[in-house]
Amino acid sequence: MDTTTRTPFTIGERSINADTAMDAVTLRVGDLEGMSSYYADAFAMEPLEERAHGTEVHRVLGRGATPMVRLIHTPDLPEVDPRQAGLFHTAFLFDDAAALAATVYRAATDGRSRFVGSSDHTVSEAFYFTDPEGNGVELYTDRPRERWDYQRGQIFMTTTYLDPNAYLKANLSQDVLDAGPALAGRVGHVHLQVGDLDAAGEFYADTLGFDRTMTEYRGALFVSAGGYHHHIAMNTWNSAGAGPRAASLGLGEVAITVPGRADLDAVAARLNERRLAFADDGRSLTVDDPWGTKVTLSLPGASVDEVLAR
Repeated sequence: MDTTTRTPFTIGERSINADTAMDAVTLRVGDLEGMSSYYADAFAMEPLEERAHGTEVHRVLGRGATPMVRLIHTPDLPEVDPRQAGLFHTAFLFDDAAALAATVYRAATDGRSRFVGSSDHTVSEAFYFTDPEGNGVELYTDRPRERWDYQRGQIFMTTTYLDPNAYLKANLSQDVLDAGPALAGRVGHVHLQVGDLDAAGEFYADTLGFDRTMTEYRGALFVSAGGYHHHIAMNTWNSAGAGPRAASLGLGEVAITVPGRADLDAVAARLNERRLAFADDGRSLTVDDPWGTKVTLSLPGASVDEVLAR
């Protein structure tokens, strides 16, 4: 399907490449073994690789060859302050309802999980959990784009109740549950807490190049590449007025993949226009958002070793 025919907002020359996607999120954790066990058991991920950086241990988990989360062992840092800028949740995307249901069942039956809720967002169906160190997690699957609702030049997203028990009854199967990490999964989007939506939009939309897809959701902003409902969401529900982040456990990096070097160059040009400092190693750009969250844009095909080296 040519999604541009259903895109109500403008995708211009300064928009980030339509094939941009999200990559593994980095979390700083206090209990590496406990958090690794949790993400493996609750979300059917497998440890892919690990590396020591001085006193830190970096471990990547995912499904198949796809990294989904990088855990960095930093036990001396304080716990996450829910009022500061940082992570609202990491959203793991699954190909179909059966794969989603199997993962939801795993997470719900893991005693370390805290189930937060479930919602029908019109564009997707989603289930929410909190991991043992307070990081939000969304598990979701998309509805076909031809079923998305477009209103007032935006992708219309709602939040209505989704019965978790009915969903599992309709979609859960033992075969899919047994398949575990063999079924595909990936980071579909990342939802951030920020101090100010205007500043967030200037950075993630006007500078990085994502398109604003939904601006009418109270206290939140949604942006994406290529007409997707959102690759990055930002809200001020808990963090309005927050300043630069203090060092703590929780979000360590937001990772984005762009198709080619020309795409990195375009982002670099916009960063230079705004006199924002960034690092460029040839395959990736690294820059801090207005609250000190590290954002890395990389070329595709990064190995697990490259993820660990960031």
